Amino acid sequence: MRLRPLTCLMLQVIGLALILLLRTIAPADLDPALTLTSSAFENGALIPERYTCSGDNKSPALKWTGVPPTARSLALILDDPDAPMGTFVHWVVYNLSPTVKGLPEGVSASASVEDGEQGVNGRGAIGYTGACPPPGKPHHYQFRLYALNQKLELKPGATAQQVEAAMKGHVLGSAELVGIFGR
Repeated sequence: MRLRPLTCLMLQVIGLALILLLRTIAPADLDPALTLTSSAFENGALIPERYTCSGDNKSPALKWTGVPPTARSLALILDDPDAPMGTFVHWVVYNLSPTVKGLPEGVSASASVEDGEQGVNGRGAIGYTGACPPPGKPHHYQFRLYALNQKLELKPGATAQQVEAAMKGHVLGSAELVGIFGR
């Protein structure tokens, strides 16, 4: 079957139009995705003992990239979904400036951190509490970072539930880092 010259010309014009359309859409797809990493352990790997209740019980250093340019704040929640009594919260940090690129090792337990606030963990204390599963099967510890389109109107010392409720409808992107620890 032979195509008429006019039909071929129409197909070429449609093809060119699609290419031009895709070129205008593609740059948005090239924006880096929000990523969360730690120099202490790889995603899916064992959390070193020094960051747990069996060690120094201090927070690991965290680093992130790819924060959306429209982000107005960041929030971080660390929890253990394998805890025997249900998900246990180990750390809550919110209203971090979107210009912050990470958190250092050993963040202090004060309610305010540089460019942000810390919330109450599952032990009822402000700040980080390390992995501390009962003896037996290792648990998964989920560090979840959220880029938000606004600062959260919460006082220092908010719970993870309060932060999650305040974030609803305001999440621009998220990233997760999972560490494993067992005793």
